[in-house]
Amino acid sequence: MYINKPYPKSLSAKEAVKKIKSGDNVWIHSNCAFPTLLVEAMCDYAKESPDAIQRVNIYQLFTFQKARYADKGMEKNFTVKSLFTGASVREAVNSCRADFIPIFLSEIPRLLESREIPLDVALIQLSPPDKHGFCSFGVSNECSKIAAENARMIIAHINPEMPRVLGDNFIHISRIQYIVEESYPVSTLPMVADGLPEESKKVFEKIGKNIASLINDGDTLQMGIGAIPDAVLPHLKAKNDLGIHTEMFSDGLIELMKLGVVNGLKKTLLEEKVVASFVIGTKNLFDFIDDNPLIEFRTSRFTNDPFVISRNENMISINSAIEIDITGQVCADSIGNRLYSGFGGQVDFIRGASRSKNGKPIIAIPSTAKDGTISKIMPMLSAGAGVTTSRGDVHYVITENGIANLFGKSLRERVESLISIAHPKFHEELYEKAKELKYFW
Repeated sequence: MYINKPYPKSLSAKEAVKKIKSGDNVWIHSNCAFPTLLVEAMCDYAKESPDAIQRVNIYQLFTFQKARYADKGMEKNFTVKSLFTGASVREAVNSCRADFIPIFLSEIPRLLESREIPLDVALIQLSPPDKHGFCSFGVSNECSKIAAENARMIIAHINPEMPRVLGDNFIHISRIQYIVEESYPVSTLPMVADGLPEESKKVFEKIGKNIASLINDGDTLQMGIGAIPDAVLPHLKAKNDLGIHTEMFSDGLIELMKLGVVNGLKKTLLEEKVVASFVIGTKNLFDFIDDNPLIEFRTSRFTNDPFVISRNENMISINSAIEIDITGQVCADSIGNRLYSGFGGQVDFIRGASRSKNGKPIIAIPSTAKDGTISKIMPMLSAGAGVTTSRGDVHYVITENGIANLFGKSLRERVESLISIAHPKFHEELYEKAKELKYFW
């Protein structure tokens, strides 16, 4: 297998990052597996020796940790190529110090494997090797496993605190060129709902209840992070035999698994397995998934492939948005022309669920924003806003005010349905705008 290959060289983080050369394309492990130890050392190296490391392209997905490579003054050394714009690089992207690549998460692996993006270095964080020499990608597989497999060089932080998560989530240590062995806290993120004001919690509680009304015993669910998934889960305790095939999940799923509500017994693909690509949550979640045979991590090439997703019968996808126009066009990646996030897996799962037998793709949003002063259901999307999900893909839209089923509906029927679930104080205004736009006469 790999037994004749040499064991990777163990270095300090400071020495390991010196293997990065000017002009290299560098992949950064994402989400909670962000290799802070290596990233900090790389940024220190660039600051101390600015002429030694220049024009390095940083490729990454979602990051919420401090990303010094995107700071002002680092432009000579690093250019961020963001495939999903998280909080740590949002200001840099919108100030033109960083670039954004709009792409479905399911298609990023093809970019890497075809070398449309030729990676020189992958900076990753792994669990220690098992007795056979295999290290787990831990809490975040997504595209980072594929990135590592296709990079010219791997620099890995081998961290005893990284959980060993099962599935297609391993790399043999002989494939790694340089390792940094050090215990270091794995990044955590608390549940979003914990920090919401009471009035917002009530809104999300109603949304969660409306979503749960569409979920039946035996369904397979996709849900991500945020207040809406957190609000749905408590309403599922009376359900039976639910399955999970998702891009990611957070702490809220643990209770449903312990109660036996989520057991995967009725899944039509990978029965009894909770299939995901990464998690974002707390150490409690990390401890739960560590070496847990019920959890199976796969790459985004598998979890987000609409054709794979559709093999789960009764597939329910639950996604959110920044705004929706009254015909059903969804913007989920920008506020006007200011980039906020990315495509992620929304379209992948909407299309997968829509092609699933008895599947239901759902977009769920609060009806208002900014303390109720703005309707999130708009006559038209804001100027510059990107269409993440086309109106042809949108089936169910849910707010705290109800459920609109747009599938097979005419434009006029869509407009009526969406206005009916907008906040009542905006109904008249939306009707008037709809008339101006000739949806009514």
